[in-house]
Amino acid sequence: MLEFTTSSRIIPLRLTLAAASAFALLGIAPSAAAQCPADINADRRVDNADLGSLLSAWGSGGGPADIDADGDVGSADLGILLSGWGDCPAVTPDWATLIEAAPNPAVVTDPAVRLAIEATGLAWRVRDTATQIEMILVPGGTFNMGCSASAQYGCNPDEFPVRPVTLTNAFYIGRFEVTQAQWTARMGSNPSFFRFTSANVPAKQVPNRPVEQVSWNMVAGPGGFLQGTGLRLPTEAEWEYACRGGTTTAFHGSSTNPGGTNTDFALGEIAWYWGPNSSQGLNHTWPVGRKRGNGFGLHDMHGNVYEWVNDFYSSTYYASGPSVNPVGPATASLRVNRGGGWDGFANYCRSSFRNGGNPGSSSLQLGFRVARNP
Repeated sequence: MLEFTTSSRIIPLRLTLAAASAFALLGIAPSAAAQCPADINADRRVDNADLGSLLSAWGSGGGPADIDADGDVGSADLGILLSGWGDCPAVTPDWATLIEAAPNPAVVTDPAVRLAIEATGLAWRVRDTATQIEMILVPGGTFNMGCSASAQYGCNPDEFPVRPVTLTNAFYIGRFEVTQAQWTARMGSNPSFFRFTSANVPAKQVPNRPVEQVSWNMVAGPGGFLQGTGLRLPTEAEWEYACRGGTTTAFHGSSTNPGGTNTDFALGEIAWYWGPNSSQGLNHTWPVGRKRGNGFGLHDMHGNVYEWVNDFYSSTYYASGPSVNPVGPATASLRVNRGGGWDGFANYCRSSFRNGGNPGSSSLQLGFRVARNP
């Protein structure tokens, strides 16, 4: 028998370090609480550290160890703790359907990134139930936003100054660009130019091409795709942070090259674009997800179609915008799009490349991906 001594009393418990013995002793089923309230030290696991914190606070009122918030740390709190013993379950938002709770090490290869995702307590890979759009959780963090030159191309003036930007909140972002099928299911028609079969894209794959010929207004304006869905466009800072996937290079990494690259000719592994080792001059979009994903598990962040983001465009915003959760200028005539497309050179695919477009205009190079708050 182990005795745990607190400032007020001695509590005898027949506990071993194996949680199963404790469950059997108290008649508690080992099922974790959905929100993991017994994780007193907030490390996403209920274990001996939490048990020690609870026992040291035994008999006191309030505080993190008072799990049931009844003003007293006692047996009820102990029962809750033991019933939640083990890893805290990832929480799936109520708007989503769970696909994969924990980040897949074969996809998210950086252990630090996996830990950051798990520390949010949120499921890594989910599907927006209403639209059937697959989404990936991106944890908050700090990165250097701005100029990342490639071996062949330098940066433009609107990519300066490079400055650290912090995103304080985790967010979900589309694993892929929104497809023609997803657009049509919601909007009832398909505006895309590339909605027909070709030698490289059979009929059954055409619906998986990204939707294009959509303006910013068609996506995010009144009556647009996003209205009433709870989805939104990512901010420009969220987009660049998500695109980089933990890299600082011109082009994001992949499972075979996690550090990213500045080599333009290497871009073909991760992007459809116009140039060597790419689509080889085939002038069309491609079904989403055929190229390798980045360090978060996102595909086609480079190439295929340019992607609208939420921000107004200003060529000088980086010099004056905030360093924490920037959302772009209050107003302007243009909206930002990022990522390059099937018709552009590697320069336009660089992680830091920016472009401004008329929010009422559409083209067969312009599409989007969605974001959502947890």
